[in-house]
Amino acid sequence: MAHYLIIGASSGIGREVVNQLISSGHQVTATYNNHNADLDSAVTWHHFNAIDAEPIINWMPDHLDGVVYCPGSIQLKPFHRIHAQQFADDYQLQVSGMIRILQAAYPALKKSSHAAVVMYSTVAVQRGFPFHTLVSASKGAIEGFARALAAEWAPSIRVNVIAPSITDTPLAEGLLNTAEKIDANAQRHPLKRIGTAQDIAKMTTFLLSPDSAWITGEILHVDGGMHSIK
Repeated sequence: MAHYLIIGASSGIGREVVNQLISSGHQVTATYNNHNADLDSAVTWHHFNAIDAEPIINWMPDHLDGVVYCPGSIQLKPFHRIHAQQFADDYQLQVSGMIRILQAAYPALKKSSHAAVVMYSTVAVQRGFPFHTLVSASKGAIEGFARALAAEWAPSIRVNVIAPSITDTPLAEGLLNTAEKIDANAQRHPLKRIGTAQDIAKMTTFLLSPDSAWITGEILHVDGGMHSIK
């Protein structure tokens, strides 16, 4: 039984990662921010707000085998309508919060013989889509950060990134709130469907597990073929 920390675990992909880890018999410590209802009693929960300037992280476990950082946002706007502060706020949520968690978790991860870290990017970083400058700026930073951290923490801690396309989660609800929007987004993908939280969680749990022991510093595209197929 391994012990994993999932940040932003009360909904969407994070919640599905928790479900899969618990069903496999692992111990899970997890955090929530806004969604604090119906939290699984099999999980040790703590409140964490990634945008706090000095978040309290005095609850960090003494030993960890992996960390998954799930907080994110999807704000699609024309570049000329985005204020500079919005870029700073998005970076705080997606990058600065992650940095604080990983620095706090490092001593616990070092105690594991097979530690792993998983972060999330987006297919838009490599493909380039209009109205995606805000999300791509932060997610692009995550990809560069992860490669550098993977080099620094090797060989004891593996670091990988999953880059999905649009996924059916509460985060994307505004983009998928009608049958027409769901079908239109599905048709843009070679596999003709949008992703599910289960799709992304399965790759996440694989990257956490010893089954992926020879994988680090990678950006893995779980995107219905969007990244590589026209």
